[in-house]
Amino acid sequence: MAKVALVTGGTRGIGHAISEGLKNAGYTVVANYASNDEAANTFKSETGIEVAKFDVGDFDAVQAAVKDIEAAHGPIDVLVNNAGITRDKPLHKMDKAHWDAVIRTDLDSIFNLSRAVIEGMRERKFGRIISISSINGQKGQFGQTNYSAAKAGLIGFTKALAAETASKGITVNAVAPGYIATEMVMAVPEDVLKNVILPQIPVGRLGEGDEIARCVTFLASDDAGFITGSTLTANGGQYMV
Repeated sequence: MAKVALVTGGTRGIGHAISEGLKNAGYTVVANYASNDEAANTFKSETGIEVAKFDVGDFDAVQAAVKDIEAAHGPIDVLVNNAGITRDKPLHKMDKAHWDAVIRTDLDSIFNLSRAVIEGMRERKFGRIISISSINGQKGQFGQTNYSAAKAGLIGFTKALAAETASKGITVNAVAPGYIATEMVMAVPEDVLKNVILPQIPVGRLGEGDEIARCVTFLASDDAGFITGSTLTANGGQYMV
């Protein structure tokens, strides 16, 4: 029977690529989304992947959604925490609402989802939790104190949970992408992309969503069973750690 994977923010951008990558690797995939019904329905019709609408920042909604997913598809073996938003402003101009929104979606969600699946994984003595961080959680970024804090916190969470679960057959890892050719990045003005962003990337190009998906698929596989508490950096050499 195929393992079940839940990908949050799984219908667009990097999440779309991860959902398809896991499906192609033989997993039964459920892709979460927050609000864009039209995009989610298009994704479902094009990929054949089931979708689930719920707010990853709402603890109770997550617990209910995970129960529904497991009732329909079986226990969740692989959790990919990919959902994230940005609300960029320098700190001296940042509203509390901008801070709260990013922390809620990008960091609180990691607890909400992981808490919902961790007991079942411990009982079955198997699980894979993979969370998508960011180069800006490693090096920081102007105008992103909220986002950088959330993505750095995700890495600390990953290390701590990895230590707690290593003896239970559960691995917990993170992937930290750099600039990936998603819809959001491609909306950056061409002159900024060409003259500011690309010169910072030693390989001389943006990454592709499929490249991040392959990182996740590897970490989800049995081949990665000896890897836990790690952050896989995929940024074309822009920031080396």
